This record gives sequence, C-alpha cells and structure tokens, in this order.
Amino acid sequence: MIPYRNLLQNNFKNLIGKSLKQKYIIFESDDWGSIRMPNKKTFESLEKSGVKFGNTESLRYNKYDTLANVQDFDCLFTTLQKFKDTAGNHPIITAVSVVANPDFEKIKENNFSKYFFESFHTTLHRYNQENAIEYWKRGIDEKLFVPEFHGREHLNVNVWLRDLQKKKKETITAFDHQCWGIPVKTPSNISYQAAFDVEFEEDIKDQEQIIASGLELFNTLHNYKAKVFVPPNGPFNNSLAKISKTSGIDYISTSKIQSEPLGLGKHRKVIHWLGQKNKYNQIYLTRNAFFEPSSPHKDWVDSCLNDIHYAFKWNKPAVISTHRVNYIGAIDENNRKSGLDQLSILISRILKKWPDVRFITSAELGNKLQNGE
Repeated sequence: MIPYRNLLQNNFKNLIGKSLKQKYIIFESDDWGSIRMPNKKTFESLEKSGVKFGNTESLRYNKYDTLANVQDFDCLFTTLQKFKDTAGNHPIITAVSVVANPDFEKIKENNFSKYFFESFHTTLHRYNQENAIEYWKRGIDEKLFVPEFHGREHLNVNVWLRDLQKKKKETITAFDHQCWGIPVKTPSNISYQAAFDVEFEEDIKDQEQIIASGLELFNTLHNYKAKVFVPPNGPFNNSLAKISKTSGIDYISTSKIQSEPLGLGKHRKVIHWLGQKNKYNQIYLTRNAFFEPSSPHKDWVDSCLNDIHYAFKWNKPAVISTHRVNYIGAIDENNRKSGLDQLSILISRILKKWPDVRFITSAELGNKLQNGE
C-alpha cells in the first residue's frame, strides 16, 4: 500500500503544467561525452591513494561510469530496436551530452593558471575509442540516440581551477589520474560536477562564454544546433538563459523547484512547470519519472511504471530521467547487462500497459508544447 504522503506527491508533481492528449514517453539520459572515471585501473589506483568515493550514489558513478565504447552503443541500440510503438518509432534516447573535457596536459603545462579543453572526439581518440564516433552518428541517423546539450563539459571550471591552484590534495590526486568527479568538500560546498553552480557572481560571465562556445562546438560535432539544455546537476543562474537562447536553445529542462545560485552561498527558489515560458520565449521541460537501475536497493521498473501511471493520469508526458551510468559496461560488463535487461523489461511493460504510447525526443516534446498540441 502506497503511503498517503507519497500519493499526494505523485499526484501533485503532475498537477501543474501543460497537458497533452497523446501519451508520450521521453527518455532523457544525462552525461554522455564526459570522461567521469577513465577506466577500472584508475578507480583502483585512486582507492589505493586513499580517495573516498562518498555515498552509494557517488560510488556507482565512479565505479561504473565512463566513456561509452562500441560495445556499449551496440548493446544499447540492439535493445532499443527490439521495440516499436504503433507509429513505428523505436524508443529514443535523448542523449543529454557534453562536447568537451579538460585538456589535462595543457592545464598542467601552464601550472594551473589557465583552463584548456578538448572536444570529446579528441578525448575518444586519446582513449583509443574513436570507433565510437560512428555510433553517435548512427544513433542520430536511425533516431535511436539523439544528442542535446548538457554543457560544454560536466565540470565547474572556475571552482575546480581555484582548488588546483591551491594544491588541494584530493583534487590534485584526481587530476593526476585525469579525472575530477570525486566528492570533494569545497569551501563553497559546490560539486565539481555542477558546471553552472556559482561561487562568485563574476563567475556568471565566464559561464556565458562556456555556454556559447559549447553550443558552437555542439553544432560543429553533430551538424545541427542543440535545442534542449539540461544544466548538469541542476544549479543554474537564470540570467544564463539569454545566451543559451541567442545560441539556439528553445527548451530548458530543470527541476520543478529550482534553487537558483546567486554566488557567495546565496540561492533563491524558483518554481517551474511543464510548458512554462521565460522572458526569452524558451519553454521549460520538467522530469516526472526516474529509472536508475545501477542504483541498488530499489525495484526501478515498478517505481518508474508508477511514475508513468501518475503522469498519464494527469495527461502529462512521462519524461524519464535515466543516466548514462546505467548502460555502461566498459568498466564492468555486468553493470551494462543488468541496466539493459531492466530497460527491456520496462519498455515491454510500458507497451503492454499503454499500447497507444508514442516514443519521442525531448526536442519533439518541446515542439509540441510550443505549437500548442
């Protein structure tokens, strides 16, 4: 029996926002393109160095999440191609992705005085994973895996660089292993992964440039402009919406209750809902379902189906948050197998329970909201 409080939450989170007559399923999957943990050897070396990986959530990302290789893509695409909706669409991954990673060598050559980045294609070449580039293109062509914008990199450049300049022990240790995504306690309590969190107000100017250059690089790599922006980890100063709009973003995906960072530890609460517009005429998308099978101690299939039930009850699309880590086997093949097995079960049960659903991308959802479907 579902507790009364949970029933209220499940209903209330879908009550506000635009409704759509058709039942839509959108899989939004974050973190594609980012290094996170280079390989298993690096993880083991960091453990021996005394690095603490924090709670279960932080541990699963560092233990399993890395650049997707050819096998990861092949298994993911094979899984998606097993299913179709009645319009002939396969389930589609909206791949919320970054386009760059730090250039560790150049940063070190300059004694941490300046930040340098490389495109994620260059990163794939450095890790001998360049064959995966063709799968990114294939995913787009076959409408199985459609990239949208997560940021230039999954990294708060200014906060990270300041800690490197201070020679913060854990940060330097991770840097020497060519990664940064470990849980480090910073003076401002900002995660390195939160690319657009704000330590000082003046950082916002740098973040404007990061968004503009990131979206330009996205267009260069994928041969189309991104339309959807999902800020990493959530924090995002709303003044950055202007530069994102100028650079082609029509839709911003954010939490329903946004804690907007202002700098110096200050925040303000901002309420968002599906279909809401800002002053730049951008539409907000909000997630209302979650599927994280690499996270233990929960039946994610049943939980996600329950989320979808309440979305459809209130005539809302089911926007499912599911991270790259769930489908990566480059470090541990069992992680990929388990994630894809559960994804198969989820999709088959969706189609059985709601045979009239349509699989679409986040950008297509935004277009439907924009056009007043």
